[in-house]
Amino acid sequence: MLTLITSFFVNINGIGKNFLIAGEKVSGEIAAMDLKKPLCVETSRRSDVCEAVGDVRVKGSWQTIFVHPSLASQEWKMKPYARKHDRPALAHIKEWAIKPFPDQEPAPACTVNYTIPAVVFSIGGYTGNLFHDFTDVLVPLFITSYHFHGDVQFVIADAKSWWLSKFSLILKQLSKYEIIDADNDQDVVRCFPRVIIGLNFHKELGIDPAKAPNGYSIMDFKEMLRKSYGLERPTAEPLGDQWDVRRKPRLLIISRKTSRVFLNERGMSDMAMSLGFDVRIADPDVATDLGKFARLVNSADVMIGVHGAGLTNIVFLPAGAVLIQVVPMGNLEWLARDTFENPSPDMQLKYLDYRIQADESTLSDQYPRDHPVFTDPQSIHKKGWNELSRTYLENQDVKPHLGRLRITLLEALNIMPHSRKMTQ
Repeated sequence: MLTLITSFFVNINGIGKNFLIAGEKVSGEIAAMDLKKPLCVETSRRSDVCEAVGDVRVKGSWQTIFVHPSLASQEWKMKPYARKHDRPALAHIKEWAIKPFPDQEPAPACTVNYTIPAVVFSIGGYTGNLFHDFTDVLVPLFITSYHFHGDVQFVIADAKSWWLSKFSLILKQLSKYEIIDADNDQDVVRCFPRVIIGLNFHKELGIDPAKAPNGYSIMDFKEMLRKSYGLERPTAEPLGDQWDVRRKPRLLIISRKTSRVFLNERGMSDMAMSLGFDVRIADPDVATDLGKFARLVNSADVMIGVHGAGLTNIVFLPAGAVLIQVVPMGNLEWLARDTFENPSPDMQLKYLDYRIQADESTLSDQYPRDHPVFTDPQSIHKKGWNELSRTYLENQDVKPHLGRLRITLLEALNIMPHSRKMTQ
């Protein structure tokens, strides 16, 4: 969330020159008519972004960005993470100040000078959960930086070495330069001609081409991922004129170990194989080699899993593949919709869901059937996210009826690009 200490505006001088303000190239004449264009703007309900062009000096260890007084007269404070109203997430984010050079003393002297822009952002918050890694950081970072074609310096706050290592191949696609760990950048003042603080967020796991530089879409993001990890399949279409009948369509089951576990995973696999699937079962976690797992996902024609962070791997599925989201009981359709159903069409994926019923859930072993957990799920929702999560996400495992699940898998086969028409 942005905090304006008093007021903070970009001041423009020099009619007839060109300026770059808040990401837009404008003529001096237009700029002269808009002398008080804010340096910081709300780019969505989730994100604020500040941008300064000119003499900009970054003191990362102080979480401070100094700008020339011609650019600003007062001070902004912000936390550069794309969940500005989420207090639990922001509790793990350091606050940054953007302020003009001091009046009564010299400006901080530059120790390193750059000719490229910088993007300052945090990887605190909920990172470590794959969904949040992508929706809070990596997709917004793509929106904010991809149009620089690698000629941009990342200054990362609240850095975690394991996170930087895990996503290093993606980060290298976005920037040609070694990442700066802001918190450990002691006694260094880095001077840039342009600095963007914060990341643009559009929607969960998505990009609005109308708002993105150069009209980029989530398919451009997926193409960048293909380059990062050497993914072979841009689409799930057969390679030749005819589908190779010797190659079975591949089903990837996303397994879980601690909550929302498939209790009959082996039975699901056997049933799917009887339908002609080549079945793979995988359990991604924080320590999973992302490149290796991305290649496995990219080899799949259909991916199925219970709602959770593991389904974020849809970003690696080839276009035309099918996602089957198993939705735990508890009136969680809205959560399933917002996180994975809505992003699927923009990724050119087919989407199906399988909704767990009471007799397929271990909640039946924990509560009587007349309990509000079954009869009035909204009463649990009204108690807040923590209670909803504890009840329906953290303490529920599932055992899909194989007969009913078979119908869903047959539907997946029928809507695949090579469309192996099957009968029930």
